[in-house]
Amino acid sequence: MAFNPIAAAIPVFFGCIAIEAAVAWVLGRKVYRINDAIADLSCGITSQITGLFTAGLTAAAYIALYDSARLTQLPDTHWATWVFAFVFTDFAYYLWHRWTHEMNLGWATHVVHHQSEDYNLAVALRQSITSAWSSWPFYLPLALVGVSPFVAFTCGALNTLYQFWIHTQLIPPLGPIGWVMNTPSHHRVHHGVNPQYLDKNYAGVFIVWDRLFHTFEPEVEEPVYGTVKPLASWDPFWANLWWFVHLARASAVAPGFEKIALWFRGPGALPEPQAPPPRGYDADGPSGLHAYVLLHFLPVAALTTWVLWVSVSVSAGELLLPSGLILLATLSWAALFERRSWALPIEWLRLGGMVAWVGSFGAMWAGVFGILAAVSALWLWAVASPSTR
Repeated sequence: MAFNPIAAAIPVFFGCIAIEAAVAWVLGRKVYRINDAIADLSCGITSQITGLFTAGLTAAAYIALYDSARLTQLPDTHWATWVFAFVFTDFAYYLWHRWTHEMNLGWATHVVHHQSEDYNLAVALRQSITSAWSSWPFYLPLALVGVSPFVAFTCGALNTLYQFWIHTQLIPPLGPIGWVMNTPSHHRVHHGVNPQYLDKNYAGVFIVWDRLFHTFEPEVEEPVYGTVKPLASWDPFWANLWWFVHLARASAVAPGFEKIALWFRGPGALPEPQAPPPRGYDADGPSGLHAYVLLHFLPVAALTTWVLWVSVSVSAGELLLPSGLILLATLSWAALFERRSWALPIEWLRLGGMVAWVGSFGAMWAGVFGILAAVSALWLWAVASPSTR
């Protein structure tokens, strides 16, 4: 699909996040922490950027099955094709989503989305690098019955876009709408770790799947957000690896067949770590660091949008350097917030890389960005904590 609706929606996403933060501030409710929000957005950025280099493989599998094994061909121009594809896509999402919560192998590909202990629109963008690899088989029946790749991929994107707005604390229960549609109230339950909320409300668009298969739970008490086993890190790469590592370590010391069986059991089957991190993780840098990261986040977000837009018309090789610089930014910001000793060198490396890349567009741009990078490096040195230096 040449048009990327997710890329087109990015400015809308950020606009809505700004509006939500402003409304929450007026209401006197704290629903955002800068460090957590940057971590959420960094996970979304890493998911989108790495997906540029891998999504073609999963799309190719659908296209190959559609071309070689479809039983019929449903017309793209008929409304019934779109209704059927949209409803089936949502049902397939329910099945995949439920599987990711009930089996460790699936949970490892989805846990990233649940790690934030806040709940806001930024959390909607907190996505895993590996979730697409675990979800694509669930949608293959659409290819078999003759739903074209264009219709299937568009319905998948629309399903994802719908779920953005339900990640908020500011919208109350919506009455009769919630009998059929997934709403913020329903999805708050899904993100809660309250005992009665665990493994409930898997729906994407239509909550009727949860009602039919007895996984529905209404919002009664205020949810406590996050995961039962907290992550305690802002690093988007560790967020993606964490459960795989946790699972591999548990598997390594398990006896006999249990080494394999653990991967196919539920997340609750894994032993608790000897010293589990406490809830309420809030590792942070000095106050001046917030301004630095926020200021630099804006051009990185703009660069991410540009890369997603042009990815359909340029080679993967041309995207490697800007994509690498974007990923390096998400790593360095997490390291700065966590006061890692290597944070400053990594951020300086990124600044230098940006100057080199922008310089390929002309000497004037290299000069302008060189000055900005030098000012940024000095500013960062001034606001960084002594441990980071």
